[in-house]
Amino acid sequence: MPKPVRITGRSSSITNSFVNGIVPIIWPTEGQIDEALATLGMSDGVVCAYCGDGATEWDHLRPLVVDKQPTGYIHEIHNLVPACGKCNQSKGNKECRTWMFGPARLSPLSRGVSGLEVRAERLTAYEEWGTPTRVDFAVVVGEELWAQHWRNHEAILQLMRDAEATVNLIREKVAASSATLAPTPLVASE
Repeated sequence: MPKPVRITGRSSSITNSFVNGIVPIIWPTEGQIDEALATLGMSDGVVCAYCGDGATEWDHLRPLVVDKQPTGYIHEIHNLVPACGKCNQSKGNKECRTWMFGPARLSPLSRGVSGLEVRAERLTAYEEWGTPTRVDFAVVVGEELWAQHWRNHEAILQLMRDAEATVNLIREKVAASSATLAPTPLVASE
């Protein structure tokens, strides 16, 4: 049976939206993509930089959010590597080598992926290939606008906490009502 959904359980999604909503995107040229893939040893085909499975998406090598705060890294080729969904979801905002060689669920090590040292060396070469952009958002936009952005964030999180309290009251009333929880009998069709 499914577990009850907690509204406040989605607060990290809200935080990620507040960061991703402001992070700029710098579109790479075809030449930059080719150079990035060559640096990763993928001139003959694009695969997950972490495990070698088929790549389905691009992962931020350096996370955009750590400890509920933006790191300043942005969406750009110097901070993105091809990844499979398993690796991207498992890695989250962890440092790539610590995660790759760690026990996290679906990490390359825990899945028994071979050649991890070679993959890690390619990622090191990739990090040396170019310097990723970092933005100090508070400096760029000004302290007041930056503070307003995070006040908006906190207001939404407070609304989620308030909604969670309402949900709990609704659950209590539904549970107290045996008629609401009584199963509906099946009716045979003619």
